[in-house]
Amino acid sequence: MTFAEKLAWDDTVLPFQLDQSDIRGRVARLDGVLDGILKQHDYPPVVEALVAEMALLTALIGQTIKLRWKLSLQVQSKGAVRMIATDYYGPGAEGEPARIRAYASYDAERLTDGTPFDQVGDGYFAVLLDQGKGTEPYKGITPLAGGSLRACAEAYFAQSEQLPTRFSLSFGRSTEPGGEERWRAGGVMLQHMPPASPFAKDGGSGIDGLLEAADILSEEEGENWSRVNILLDTVEELELIGPSVPPTDLLVRLFHEEGPRVFDAQSVRFGCSCSEDRVRQSLSIYSARDIEKMTTDEGRVTADCQFCGAHYDMDPQTLGFDAKSGVGDDA
Repeated sequence: MTFAEKLAWDDTVLPFQLDQSDIRGRVARLDGVLDGILKQHDYPPVVEALVAEMALLTALIGQTIKLRWKLSLQVQSKGAVRMIATDYYGPGAEGEPARIRAYASYDAERLTDGTPFDQVGDGYFAVLLDQGKGTEPYKGITPLAGGSLRACAEAYFAQSEQLPTRFSLSFGRSTEPGGEERWRAGGVMLQHMPPASPFAKDGGSGIDGLLEAADILSEEEGENWSRVNILLDTVEELELIGPSVPPTDLLVRLFHEEGPRVFDAQSVRFGCSCSEDRVRQSLSIYSARDIEKMTTDEGRVTADCQFCGAHYDMDPQTLGFDAKSGVGDDA
């Protein structure tokens, strides 16, 4: 693959369908967007790996949804890594990129030498869908189980959506000849298309009784699903993260007998929706007395965005529902 071809596939999600199996999927490559997310913070390696996995899952899942505004994935945990949050903002118009942001909250002194997933304890994996004004946000959750965030996402789709779903992911630091070390990630998502739910059983055969593909699919659908998963098991790490194998070539190598059909790729960029106006709006529910409690010794109210690191410094008299009209701000 030439340098120009590599750039064309970096930070993209390619939708595809396997016509012989009634299975849809996505191939994602994250390069600059993932490096940009992680450079906002100085995470320990195990936390970086969790954020990278979560960002890759977010790119793959977000592109499967007809999204008007925002998809969020969250991990809430009692472990050393207390929280991981990601947002996927759908394109504002045709031809525009989608945007992703992510961050993690953790207790450094509780981190261990174990695997990244060992750093999360009991808790849940959540999918939140907000289609914007005039709609009711959706939230679905599943327990943290299965040994990886990937497994949690698979369990969510089986349990909450009753859609058999499989992820094959690879991510980490890499260095190309003559280049600097940077994060790269790549993955494939497979999902059996509806109708699958009519065959779901009460209680599943997975961990803690969670549903699995065999609990959802009919016999013929199950055979197709197993066959395609066996093919996906042959994928190699370098094929997922590149840069030598374009996603289109990867699909042909893996699934040529399944009739792969690709659609337009979606570009992805790092992007944050924070702004001073949003901070002001979030503080508009507080009284002047509440705002006073938030005021620093220097007589200012400050706020920092956990996602992008933006810092906001505001006059407390201009905040809250008791804000004095006509008082100037620093803008």
